[in-house]
Amino acid sequence: MSEYETLITSLALTMGASWASGINLYAVLLVLGIGSATNNIQLPTELSILENPFVIGAAGIMYTIEFFMDKIPGLDSVWDAIHTFIRIPAGALLAAGTVGDVTPALEIAAGILGGSVAATSHATKAGTRLMLNTSPEPVSNWTASISGDFLVLGGLWTALNHPIFFLILFMGFIGFSIWFLPKLWRFIKILLLKIGTFFGLTGGQN
Repeated sequence: MSEYETLITSLALTMGASWASGINLYAVLLVLGIGSATNNIQLPTELSILENPFVIGAAGIMYTIEFFMDKIPGLDSVWDAIHTFIRIPAGALLAAGTVGDVTPALEIAAGILGGSVAATSHATKAGTRLMLNTSPEPVSNWTASISGDFLVLGGLWTALNHPIFFLILFMGFIGFSIWFLPKLWRFIKILLLKIGTFFGLTGGQN
């Protein structure tokens, strides 16, 4: 593999793992861990711990819990709120691990970038699910949750097998997030204001 191909492959894995971690961390750990344990995925030495049976088992248990929690309106948003403090640091650690033990500066830079990417995808997912929860029916939640699982699996597969194509799609996601997140934040502020008014926490407009 040429130096250029190695760089593109590492970049795609770094961005792919970080992006997917912001959506479903435990699915990422399972895919990478099982893939490495079965020799279908070549991971950097720093990430070889993911193929440990205890890590795979723990990720499997947490994925099963998230699979059901993510499909219950209201509870999915609570779950996302809790995982703000889990997905983003994990995305940073995975990104730092994918670059290997090259230089501390590069590892720190990858961690910062990976954490930012995980935060972006997490905010997009969590905000979208909060918006869907304004609808009383559960169909949209199930559809969004299952779509998210397939998105993570498809994204990781593309990052590992077609890194250039993944990076093109990834840049599209970043552009979409820059456009979408401010609109989503305005919606959330309006929603929180209405909730506060309903419970008498904020003054209503006359």
